[in-house]
Amino acid sequence: MSVLINAYSTLRSPPAPEFPHLLLGVRNLSDPELAAHLEGFVGYVLNTGQGQMTAVLYHVMRHIQRVQTQFSLEVEEADLARVAAWAEQANAVCFWPDGTVRDPQGRVLVNPDGSGPGAQAEVPYTPDALERRSRSEETLRQLGVRVPASLPPVTGEQEAQWRSSNEVEARATALFAAAVMAETRGSGDSLTVGDLEARLPGYRSALTPQEQAFLDEPASSPEQIAKFSWRYESLSLLQWALSLKASLPLPTDICDVPEVARLALDMAAGQAAPKLRNPAELLDALDLTFRLHWAVRDARLKEREAPAGLDGGVVFERHHTLNWLTRFENEPWDEVDTPT
Repeated sequence: MSVLINAYSTLRSPPAPEFPHLLLGVRNLSDPELAAHLEGFVGYVLNTGQGQMTAVLYHVMRHIQRVQTQFSLEVEEADLARVAAWAEQANAVCFWPDGTVRDPQGRVLVNPDGSGPGAQAEVPYTPDALERRSRSEETLRQLGVRVPASLPPVTGEQEAQWRSSNEVEARATALFAAAVMAETRGSGDSLTVGDLEARLPGYRSALTPQEQAFLDEPASSPEQIAKFSWRYESLSLLQWALSLKASLPLPTDICDVPEVARLALDMAAGQAAPKLRNPAELLDALDLTFRLHWAVRDARLKEREAPAGLDGGVVFERHHTLNWLTRFENEPWDEVDTPT
């Protein structure tokens, strides 16, 4: 007896199924209809929770949001064990004809009747993502920072989608323009967009709508000035990502603004050699920052000081920047979210 299975892989290049099967279809993110399908799939999963978000539903939802390839195939029941082995390699969850969403081993994660996951069912994560989470958790233990064990790993190297080096350099230039304008407006110094153009040729083409509006409105509110002054922290993170800084310290203090400005001007003048760090380093930073951000938000909700001397503003800017760098939910800079 054959079984129709839709498998949802988060990998950029998942392995081809090598067991007996009838391939009915395969599509990736180059197919514009896949994004709409995945959005509907997320809605289906959340509806099974009847308005209640559980850890398993959250993990399944995040998996679907990272899906890059969908396979639709028919297989014989005798070959389901081989399907499981392939689904593990593809980091895929599977949708079965009975409406259940299952882990690679066929254990029920989501049941349309709302009965909850089956025993030992686990949302799959790539091995490097799980190892990265373990390292982050060990760092947090050493710092005395507690976070829930249920927090998922961030995306793995085979899943991550990256901004290009040119995009990152352009974003760094725009962040510097906005931050230095906020700094000068806050101090009462005079700086015009013409002055910026002289030091940062072509910077306006990299501005986001929010940055454009801020720079074009001289009468900035204190809130806007504060918001864009914090962009020095985002810029500092990107300078580290571009290998212009040797290390990324814990987010306990604000960055050295004069040094960040010097590096930005050197890059604008062609006197720096920016090069994106390897993916593993960037994902290590993202995973740890994600957990630190949870700890900061938890402390704020409980009206406590942030643990380990963490600076919540620095943590937020880093998380926002790293999510943009790794195309979290594929949103542009102004729309990047930082859920924890």
